[in-house]
Amino acid sequence: MIEFIHPSLALFAGALLLPLLRGQLQKIALVGIPLLGLALIALLQPGQHGQFEFMGMNLVLGRVDALSMVFAWVFGIILVIAAIYALHVRDWIQHSAALGYAGSALGAVLAGDLLTLYVFWELMVITSVWLIWRNDSGVSFRAGMRYLIIHAIGGVLLLAGVVIYYQTTGSLAFDAIEVGGAAFWFILLAFMINAAVPPLHAWLADAYPEATITGAIFLSALTTKTAVYTLMRGYPGTELLMWMGAIMTLYGVIYAVLANDIRRILAYHIISQVGYMVCAVGMGTVMAMNGAASHAFTHILYKALLFMGAGAVIYMTGKSRLTDLGGLYRHMPWTFLFFMVGAVSIAGFPLFSGFVSKTMITEAAAMDYRSIIFLMLLMAPAGTFLSIGLKLAWFTFLDRDSGLRPKEAPANMLLAMGLAAFLCFAIGVYPQPLYALMPNPVDYNAYNIGLILKELQLLLFTGLAFFLALKFVRGKNVMALDVDWLYRGGGKWLVVALRNSITAVNRQTRVHVNAALGRYGRSVDRRHGRDGKLARSWPTGSMAMWTAILLASLLVFGIRN
Repeated sequence: MIEFIHPSLALFAGALLLPLLRGQLQKIALVGIPLLGLALIALLQPGQHGQFEFMGMNLVLGRVDALSMVFAWVFGIILVIAAIYALHVRDWIQHSAALGYAGSALGAVLAGDLLTLYVFWELMVITSVWLIWRNDSGVSFRAGMRYLIIHAIGGVLLLAGVVIYYQTTGSLAFDAIEVGGAAFWFILLAFMINAAVPPLHAWLADAYPEATITGAIFLSALTTKTAVYTLMRGYPGTELLMWMGAIMTLYGVIYAVLANDIRRILAYHIISQVGYMVCAVGMGTVMAMNGAASHAFTHILYKALLFMGAGAVIYMTGKSRLTDLGGLYRHMPWTFLFFMVGAVSIAGFPLFSGFVSKTMITEAAAMDYRSIIFLMLLMAPAGTFLSIGLKLAWFTFLDRDSGLRPKEAPANMLLAMGLAAFLCFAIGVYPQPLYALMPNPVDYNAYNIGLILKELQLLLFTGLAFFLALKFVRGKNVMALDVDWLYRGGGKWLVVALRNSITAVNRQTRVHVNAALGRYGRSVDRRHGRDGKLARSWPTGSMAMWTAILLASLLVFGIRN
């Protein structure tokens, strides 16, 4: 009898199978494969599975314990919900990419060693970028390229850290990274890039709003939460993370309040909400770590619900800016209802999921006598409620009639939103099953009168302030500059300058290059104009890939010698 079947195998196999299917059979497989993956997650038994040796290194494909199972369960659940939401989409490339992406994320959280983690880490990048590119626009292509380059840099940092760690300790076991020096910082920086910790965060708000409607749901659920898992596994109690996480909670809501695009608002709130988890990892206490794990679980559900609601609006209206929307509750009442469940969940209203996880982190800060951190975490929900529960909901669904007359979202979209909304409410009312999944025993009760009154007072006064300043918080058709302007503008001119320099050299050596490379050399030549100007399509992804391969080869050579 087979004792261990890796859930990722079913998802990878499904990603390869989907292109061969058509019509109803493909739709059945699109939901059936995630259900099979979820069933395999349910069958996982504690312990280390799939161990083998490679070049003298002990690798573990499946480490099943309480921490990895928290993330495996919620990844499996949201994959099923997102697959239902995507049933109307006829794009096998997008569906296959989503399954491969989810399989890679599951592989990362079940990895028992750093090298296996690295392999799945890179697979996540390769599969997830297609969910941006399949939006099929110039903006999405450029955003995807920037996303790919940033994560390629993160992958090189991770590989460098893994190599140095192995040379220093002689082990690849993925536990707390206690060794100092370059290994500690390289691996930490790689994890922080995927967790979108400022100033390494701008890729998220740049890329996620440009993804496909269904792809954004997978993106919101997997990359940053996989990074949270790795931080919990490798860096518990690292005080730098506590401060950076607290800054994230406020940084994200400030930019969300300024944003006009509905998915950009939600993207910035991923940064803010992940900040709670990163901060809790930095505190490192038992209660804080339970708070980080539980908040990751609830966040995936309500953030996916919010992206599904926003996606339904975009799908039915073709509009994504607050300045173009308004009055949609009359035409999309179910979407409005489900969206509001996500909005009150992320804001931390009692009886909804965000309340039972977020308050655990703030109370952990109070119990650890972190007064400044406590105050920062306490302020962030006001901005969250202001920007999503009030600003986004009001100007999208309630305010003046925009003249749009959309129909309600398709039935499969509503079903997926309904399932996510039910889970957000059920966890908020009865959190014990969630607490039972936590990596440590939970001794916490969110429903005491002090916590309830504190949250309600904060949120109600935020609502009062919103309506008093209603004319000042209306969306504006502008984009607030973030740190991505450094590589949006400067990076473009740097690439142009480098390509022009290379072309100038090529003028002197073109005959020899073409003779050596044959047809490939001529095809490279055609990508430039007569004056060596940059062609429309920049090979920045290839440049990043070959740079990563070169560095990886040098590092592996260093191990063997």
